[in-house]
Amino acid sequence: MAEKMDQFYLVRQDLLTEAMQKTLAAKAILESGKVARVADAAAEVNLSRSAFYKYKDAVFPFHQMIQEQIITLSIQLVDKSGSLSELLALMARANANVLTINQSIPLQGRANVTLTVDTSALNMEIRELVRRIQAMPAVEKAEVVGSGSL
Repeated sequence: MAEKMDQFYLVRQDLLTEAMQKTLAAKAILESGKVARVADAAAEVNLSRSAFYKYKDAVFPFHQMIQEQIITLSIQLVDKSGSLSELLALMARANANVLTINQSIPLQGRANVTLTVDTSALNMEIRELVRRIQAMPAVEKAEVVGSGSL
C-alpha cells in the first residue's frame, strides 16, 4: 500500500471555520509569550482546548509555511561569562538547529557571534526568534544577515 502524503492547500482566511481562525489566534498568543498555557490562550479567544488540539498542527499562517529554512544571524554579545550559553539555550528552546557558530575574540567588552541556523523545526516565526534574542540582556544587536534553503 502506498504511503499517504500530506497535501496542503492555500485557503483565504475568511473561508476557514471559526474554530480554525480561533486556533490561529490562540497560537499567536502563545507565541507572543502573553500566556504560557494552551488553556489560557484558548480561553482568551473563546475556544475549547479540544478544538485547539484538533487544529493546532493543521492550520498555519501562510508566511510561516514559506519561511526560509537556513538563516544566518549576526549578534553582538557583551563579553560576560555565560552569554553565549544563554543564547544557545534560547536557540534550543526555539527548536532552532545551530549549524555553525563563529565568534570573534572579545574587544572592548563585546564579541561578534555569527550563527547559521536550520529553522525547519522552529516553533515560532523567525522575526519572533530575533526579537527574543534582541531582548536578552547580554545582546546589544541581533539581525538576520542572510537566508536560504536546504
